[in-house]
Amino acid sequence: MMNWIRIFWDFEPGGNADHVAEHGLDVEEVEHVLKNPESLEVSRSTGRFMLFGHTPSGEYITVIFEELDEDTVYPVTAYPVEE
Repeated sequence: MMNWIRIFWDFEPGGNADHVAEHGLDVEEVEHVLKNPESLEVSRSTGRFMLFGHTPSGEYITVIFEELDEDTVYPVTAYPVEE
């Protein structure tokens, strides 16, 4: 699917790292799904891309993201979903 070289994380309060932590996930879990996606959809509410996949612990999540350029992705947020 996608083959990004860089994943941009904002560790400031309110940044994307905080957004995923609010849903009980960490940066490593999100990066795993970004690098090993199982499916891709487009959000009907925001028009952003959504990847779906399993974390190393087996949790099924979606990662909402924006491509900043052909090499860089910005995960907006991520959260567990039903399979």
